[in-house]
Amino acid sequence: TPLSCTMMKIVAALALVGSTSAFTAPSTGARAVTSLAEKSASLPFLEAPPNLDGGVGDLGFDPFRFSDFVPIDFLREAELKHGRICMMAWLGFVAVDMGFRVYPAAEGFESLTSITAHDAAVEQGGMSQMLLWFSLLEVFDTIAVQQMLEGSGRAPGDFGLDGGFLKGKSQAEIDTMKLKEIVHCRLAMFAFSGVVTQAVLTQGPFPYV
Repeated sequence: TPLSCTMMKIVAALALVGSTSAFTAPSTGARAVTSLAEKSASLPFLEAPPNLDGGVGDLGFDPFRFSDFVPIDFLREAELKHGRICMMAWLGFVAVDMGFRVYPAAEGFESLTSITAHDAAVEQGGMSQMLLWFSLLEVFDTIAVQQMLEGSGRAPGDFGLDGGFLKGKSQAEIDTMKLKEIVHCRLAMFAFSGVVTQAVLTQGPFPYV
């Protein structure tokens, strides 16, 4: 009948409109928000992690978004700790391969390189002593970090060991020194990874070429 034919045409038209709308982007504000979102300074093709606080050394680098589920003060503490360790580790590693020794050295240790010293120190017991003392230090560090996360006011990585060097400095001068430290920490982490890799590959003395 004419009425049923007309109804079929209307239903077909509505179906056609519905199917085409599936390929049309919804008219919401989400796209505008995304396009205007702030970009990371270090990775401009990614959005800036929202939980980074813009502190000293903050370049917006958090591609795995650790700051979404870990307190930023804890992350900064970890970065400073690993960086400081790597600065000392790089210096110690290279110093041994340049001939420096701490005397009195255990028998047979004079001829060791930084690579071969590890296994020798494990057998001799030196590494076990280091594990013991560093574990003890970690206990005190854990207490300090826990208090910091509970709002003690302690700055990440601050153990009060500046030797009075920062006394009388302005906040801008203190921030400059903090920036220098974190830059060197980051460089040292790359440097220590590189020097160990190069030493293993070449089995040679410094500069491992």
